Amino acid sequence: MAEKTVISTNQLSYPKNNNNNNNNKSSFLELPDISGLWPTLHLLNSSTLVSVSGALRIYLAFLLLQMQFNILSCIAGGLVVYAVYTLDRALDSEEDAVNRSELKGARTKIVLFVCLLAFLVGAYLLFLDGLLLLAFLPLITGYLYSKGLKVGKFHLKLKGGLGVKNLVVGTTWGAFIAGIAGWYAESIFPVIAVFLFFGIKLFVNSSVYDFKDIKGDALAGIKTLPVSLGPQRTRDLLLSMHLFSHSLLGLLILSGTIAHEPMILVYSFIAGMVCIYRFTVPTENESKSRMHKRLFVVDGESSMIVGLRAFTGM
Repeated sequence: MAEKTVISTNQLSYPKNNNNNNNNKSSFLELPDISGLWPTLHLLNSSTLVSVSGALRIYLAFLLLQMQFNILSCIAGGLVVYAVYTLDRALDSEEDAVNRSELKGARTKIVLFVCLLAFLVGAYLLFLDGLLLLAFLPLITGYLYSKGLKVGKFHLKLKGGLGVKNLVVGTTWGAFIAGIAGWYAESIFPVIAVFLFFGIKLFVNSSVYDFKDIKGDALAGIKTLPVSLGPQRTRDLLLSMHLFSHSLLGLLILSGTIAHEPMILVYSFIAGMVCIYRFTVPTENESKSRMHKRLFVVDGESSMIVGLRAFTGM
């Protein structure tokens, strides 16, 4: 008789589980993580308007100084403005976490790369015109403004002082604008006048923005003018500075020291008055409508001046 063959269950082979292979294959089909896409795009676009405004302010400075207009210098200035302001937001300061929650989750490395690229292009264009040093002026002060400088026990942070931030913003960008437009001017006095005009205007504008950030600044321990002086006293200070700068500009226009540009004087004066009286009212939660109006008045001022000047011929 034939012998029975006994097969042990240990000798049986079963098909291998292909779940791991399926998982590996499906990993190739997974979509990339785009959770930070919109915050990144929002961050990259957050300084576009202010950079265009900066470029057009340089153009207005050329007009006031009666200097030959250089479009590459204006573009370069706008790129440097974009790089510095976007860099400040990318470094994610403490009060921005409170007041700019829409920027949370942005890809900082991508933003920093774009900032570097914009700055290098802007610096190169300024280098072609012999103005390379001016490119580094706002970059250095922008870094000090965002991160500060620490040497041993000494720690300099521009955001922490009473009005120091506004003074630095005004003097830095005033010098940047007047420097680009008036670098080759024969007389220094008109250049100083243009520096004072734009410097005071940017001091006022930066102070107006502080009214929107009172909560974040207070939580971060930043002593801005509205936090330290109070809204009313700060408003009076800004109004006095605004009246002084435009009175000075008007006198210089009448005396022929700078070019006869009435549209710059008139629209800038009206926009400044609206800005001071309308947007120095503290608000904890600024509506989108109010924000758009503020951006139009503050950052859209130079665009409106250029447009109205071209339309009216004034």
